[in-house]
Amino acid sequence: MIGRKAYKVFLQIGVAIATILVMSGCTENYQLLQVKEDSSRKASNPSAASIEYKILPQDRLKVILYRDPGQISSEKVQKLGEEVVPGGVLVNAKGYARLPLIGNVKVSGLTQTQAADKIQRLYKDQLTEPSVYVEIMNKRLFVLGEVNKQGVVPVDKEKMTLFEALAHAGGFTDHAVRNEVVVISYDQKRGMTMRTVDLTDFDHLGYASLMLRPNDVVYVKPNEWKKFRVASDEYTSPFSTVAKIAAPFVTLKYLSD
Repeated sequence: MIGRKAYKVFLQIGVAIATILVMSGCTENYQLLQVKEDSSRKASNPSAASIEYKILPQDRLKVILYRDPGQISSEKVQKLGEEVVPGGVLVNAKGYARLPLIGNVKVSGLTQTQAADKIQRLYKDQLTEPSVYVEIMNKRLFVLGEVNKQGVVPVDKEKMTLFEALAHAGGFTDHAVRNEVVVISYDQKRGMTMRTVDLTDFDHLGYASLMLRPNDVVYVKPNEWKKFRVASDEYTSPFSTVAKIAAPFVTLKYLSD
């Protein structure tokens, strides 16, 4: 009987220690993107002008060249345009794309339209009345945290709304914090910036706050119960393991008594 009492006391002590550890702030490392209030760089809501994507190093571009039909062989006349480099052109670390006939072209920092205009002007020295179309092939953003399907979301247009991105990610889990959805963006002048969006407050929810740009990171925080449960599992698991190991011996002691 003494062994059974000791077993209960042991479990009570273990649970008490785990609870103290959890309540003393052991959950603080579970949540990502934590900052001190005075050191965070708050991002303003994107404007219509800032949404248009600018080409970055390591982007891959689809460059389609439309030429004077007189310069195209008869078997290719039916093609309206052809891709300059099949599979796309990689923008190197210095921001240049290498294209046939015209060589290296600086395209980083330009929009798709600006890059097409620049490349078209350069091709005019080589071809009669060329027309160029440029499309960035690898535009995407990222959704992490308390969603049903974390990962990369392809962006096939200039912008995507937060609701669209969350829909691609399968929506929220039951542990999601819906009034502080974090959006991380990169600004060439300010660097990494962060803003939060309250999806529970329709009265103050502006369309601009919902707009996302390629390469944005959306992070959905876990609620306090999820953080508590994860931390409590972490700190109570050693006691649970010890209890399972000790259980046969306690049972034998109880039977012998």
